[in-house]
Amino acid sequence: MNAALLSLFGFGFLLGMKHAFDADHIAAMAALDSKNPSMKGLFWGVGHTISLLAIGIAVLLFKINIPKKVALSFEFIAGMMLIVIGLNVLMTIKRHKIHLHKHRHGTKKHLHLHSHFVGKSHNHGHKPLFVGLVHGLAGSAALVLLVLSAINSIPAGILYILVFGIGSIAGMLLMIKIISLPLGFMMKNFRRSDGILRLGAGFGSLAIGTMMVYSTWILF
Repeated sequence: MNAALLSLFGFGFLLGMKHAFDADHIAAMAALDSKNPSMKGLFWGVGHTISLLAIGIAVLLFKINIPKKVALSFEFIAGMMLIVIGLNVLMTIKRHKIHLHKHRHGTKKHLHLHSHFVGKSHNHGHKPLFVGLVHGLAGSAALVLLVLSAINSIPAGILYILVFGIGSIAGMLLMIKIISLPLGFMMKNFRRSDGILRLGAGFGSLAIGTMMVYSTWILF
């Protein structure tokens, strides 16, 4: 393996790491509930890589170009998915009756988010996997295809996608670790912050999804 190809793979790994920090990825991961954030990031990365492999192998084998409207459709679907995720978070908050609750400490009164819901939380690996699959179909395809167009070898092209996928998994795990440290501190020391963070994640996912849908819709 020559130096140029090694440099290309190194670039693919770094590009994959950077790609994990895209706003829509962060919004989706923040809104998805999970007891094990690292597994959530891993499932996302696996789904993301599967989609990229499917698209990349088709491009390498059949020398096809993805039409602009198809690429926009993938972006539109990713935006709609974020809207659904955001709405689901907000509906869950409402279903669990999370509300502003007046509380008194001595002579001081304050409001905080409060819930009377008691139940078991479920950790579904298929949710981040599905989100990763959709994200892999969206904008990242263009990033990978730009490089694949310069690679004539099918094995080298597949290896590049795998390296990009590994980079995106590493980037997502790093991003989750960076976010989890301050959030974990807040949730441990400020009980009211849990509901506020969930509310913010829901509205954030909804807002970014709406912007993606609008920006792709006007380009059709």
